[in-house]
Amino acid sequence: MSWQTYVDEHLMCEIEGQQGQHLASAAIVGHDGSVWAQSSAFPQFKGSEVSEIMKDFDEPGHLAPTGLHIAGNKYMVIQGEPGAVIRGKKGAGGITIKKTGQALVVGIYEEPVTPGQCNMVVERLGDYLVDQGL
Repeated sequence: MSWQTYVDEHLMCEIEGQQGQHLASAAIVGHDGSVWAQSSAFPQFKGSEVSEIMKDFDEPGHLAPTGLHIAGNKYMVIQGEPGAVIRGKKGAGGITIKKTGQALVVGIYEEPVTPGQCNMVVERLGDYLVDQGL
């Protein structure tokens, strides 16, 4: 299965029980910032933003004072799982990032999708990739 298929069928899929609702955008990105696959609306982020995200996985709380930035958009960092998941909030939307052995699985949502729904979609794929050794 291609990385694009994971994005299209597992991240941008319709959310269970929520007809017609899905994430605003999603991507799978290597730890080095290289984009493996992304949805058409995913913002073009900078390599330095990925470096800051990776640093927060190594030093949980690193992004809390400054916020999480993707393509210049700032998200307030909210509870996550140290070393495994970073979650951010911006207005009525937000972001979930799950770290696997080789990649970051990223989902961005807007209302009416809830933070919990985004977390479920992103973390389910992330956990599957971890189980596959990826």
